[in-house]
Amino acid sequence: MAGNVAYLKKRTEPEQPKALDVNEVRSILARNETSTLLRFSTAGSVDDGKSTLIGRLLHDSKSIYEDTLESLQKKAKAKGTAVDLSLVTDGLKAEQEQGITIDVAYRYFSTPKRRFILADTPGHEQYTRNMATGASTADLTIILIDARKGVITQTKRHSFIASLLGVPRLLVAINKMDLVDYSEKVFDLIRADYTAFASKLGIREVRFVPISALQGDNIVERSERMLWYHGETVLEYLENVYVSSDTNQVDFRYPVQYVIRPNQNYRGYAGQIRSGGIKVGEEVIVLPSMRRSKVKSIDTMGHAGKPHSLDSAHAPLSVCIALEDELDISRGDMLVRPGNMPTIQHHLEAMIVWMNETPMDPTRSYILMHTSRETKAIIDKIDYKVDVNSLSRNPGGPLSLNEIGRVGLTTKLPLFYDSYTRNRSTGNFILVDSENFLTVGAGLIIDRHSQDELTNHPSESHPKREIHREAGSITRADRETRFGAKAVTFWCTGLSGSGKSTIAKALEEKLFRDGKPVYRLDGDNLRFGLNQDLGFSKEDRAENIRRAAEVAKLFNDAGVTVICSLISPLAADREMARQIIGEDSFLEIHLSTPLSTCEERDPHGLYRKARAGEIKEFTGITAPYEAPLKPTLELDTAMLSLEECIERLYSTLLELESE
Repeated sequence: MAGNVAYLKKRTEPEQPKALDVNEVRSILARNETSTLLRFSTAGSVDDGKSTLIGRLLHDSKSIYEDTLESLQKKAKAKGTAVDLSLVTDGLKAEQEQGITIDVAYRYFSTPKRRFILADTPGHEQYTRNMATGASTADLTIILIDARKGVITQTKRHSFIASLLGVPRLLVAINKMDLVDYSEKVFDLIRADYTAFASKLGIREVRFVPISALQGDNIVERSERMLWYHGETVLEYLENVYVSSDTNQVDFRYPVQYVIRPNQNYRGYAGQIRSGGIKVGEEVIVLPSMRRSKVKSIDTMGHAGKPHSLDSAHAPLSVCIALEDELDISRGDMLVRPGNMPTIQHHLEAMIVWMNETPMDPTRSYILMHTSRETKAIIDKIDYKVDVNSLSRNPGGPLSLNEIGRVGLTTKLPLFYDSYTRNRSTGNFILVDSENFLTVGAGLIIDRHSQDELTNHPSESHPKREIHREAGSITRADRETRFGAKAVTFWCTGLSGSGKSTIAKALEEKLFRDGKPVYRLDGDNLRFGLNQDLGFSKEDRAENIRRAAEVAKLFNDAGVTVICSLISPLAADREMARQIIGEDSFLEIHLSTPLSTCEERDPHGLYRKARAGEIKEFTGITAPYEAPLKPTLELDTAMLSLEECIERLYSTLLELESE
């Protein structure tokens, strides 16, 4: 013990600060500006030594402030003990009294090679929510295992949560090797045991290192007492691990946070690029309006607070983007690339970690915050809860504090999201209590078609979810070859009275006479059967279109061309239909007949009733119609005859079939 005290005393003596000249300061700042950032968290059972490991890492890398070190030395002197490095992160009084970590403690430090943000998270089961918070943004998690105990339930719990949160790599630090005589055999047994368990989680990379946080073995410097270990120390691994490929650099996602208008000559949209990148001159689509424009400039704040323009920018840079066109864009909208769209839906399925002492209440609504978008959400269903100790899925009711489960949600406004496994930045959200504004849950959006989103092995699931897609032996291509025609969907959109139904009927007759399999889906007809349960709210109209698109897709898969005639006034809903049916099969036909002409025709007297206030939310009068910007074909029935319209539609189909 006396040797340990002397060792710690020697290691904790403050060094005299050395004066830096201007060139050295500039060199340090330049190096820091270009160095990469690594976010990592720690996890492990109580008394596994997480806080001691972090304290030792900070101390041996000379990253503890002098006043903090002096405070620790005073406490140690008053107690007559060695300096307790775990207190570097365990700052709460309750933590120090009980010798446990309760809250997430964040620390920033740097070395000549890299900058770090670390999160020291609790090990207690009751603080699962805090462990999830710390790991949610981590590039890697250090899992601590007590060499005397081996892999225990809490080890599995924390590893599962890390995998659920998409942490791509784990560093398994087998601690307290000094208490097992630095045994290589003990290390190998624990490594084999953990490897067998981790193979079920799908973690991309798992590394192992034997350490003694108390003695400093293999933390910063290599241990002379474990010469059998030839791998990296903890700090060496943290400094050298490559994480740049973790960021999604394919899907450009730019949620708008704020509109900047310093003068009449500039309108910019400030935010952080969550994934991907963009260049000046590139075309973008604004969600949910589906308006298109090109990037005019990308601006950021340069040195000395002066604006600086960029030719291109990538995640996770915060910038201000100006567009060539004056568009109505506000907080919560998102800029994306054409042809690379996120899912646009009111419905989503997610794994949720419940973080509030009040259990989930499916009968009420919550505030859902996703990127910069905020909307009300209700919980439609609870598929199952996850037993994080055994990884089994159990049917159950509403989630309670620290429980994890799969749920379905419906939002008032559409969300623009990717699955969490594809894009962590746009695949997560939080739920907030609308009464007290406390965060009650953290959600990870999953692919609703995924059969096993938790692990790479089958496990128990709720009976309702045991469904699988069955592929037949006859493909769509086989049917198209037999019928001699390509199956597509003509999506006719336009104001009431623009001629959608008339054109749809005539086109159906023309294709049928020519021997092509065809069927017409009329929006009004659908409401007599399939969609009779839907009203005319914004949400119900979106669902009306979703169902029509799903039916059209089934017809197309059967080799049958479909002609849909629906007003479908919102661009976001039509884009949803395009995503369901498929880009290659979706032909957007815009009947651009002027409102005045449509109102003159007024075949059912609807415009007259709308003008008289008898019909609310009538498209073109009291509700907006968002015209397609780049439709496959535009037909103005005020200028074109019915025969001319059918000829153009038929020619479009023939051109598609000849490709």
